Amino acid sequence: MSNGSPGPTPGFLVWRLANKWRVAVDRAVAPLGLTHAQYSLVASLHGMQRAGERPSQRRLADHTGLEALYVSKLARALESAGLIERTRDPRDPRAVQLALTERGQAVTRQAIAVVQDLLQQLLEPLGGLDDQRTRAFTDELTTLLDAPLDPSVPNDESAQETTP
Repeated sequence: MSNGSPGPTPGFLVWRLANKWRVAVDRAVAPLGLTHAQYSLVASLHGMQRAGERPSQRRLADHTGLEALYVSKLARALESAGLIERTRDPRDPRAVQLALTERGQAVTRQAIAVVQDLLQQLLEPLGGLDDQRTRAFTDELTTLLDAPLDPSVPNDESAQETTP
């Protein structure tokens, strides 16, 4: 029997790293008028546009891993700020397509540069962005993100509410 307490679980460490990253990006992009979530949206949109795509809100939600309703809320705020435009998809009137405005492209390019510098700082202990350890770490994260999660349903009777 060990006298020391067990170390943190991988889940706890992933949560801590995600929070550390979110807070750092929030602070880094705040001078540009963005939040981390907004940055995730415009940076993803920037990449998709460069690839010739004009994604729908649903497609962008799937790409970013954000909920569709949250993407809609973020898109409306970014539209109000003059960074994106939202238009109806001519092929599907229920769908809303998104595109960066000229101002949105400029702000996004600045934000990407700021976040790339921040990412280099984060990954420095692994050797930086181009190091083999970083590539291996990225591969491991991708494996975890690609693995489906099926939330288990409590089977314990004490966890279920009973009525007389």
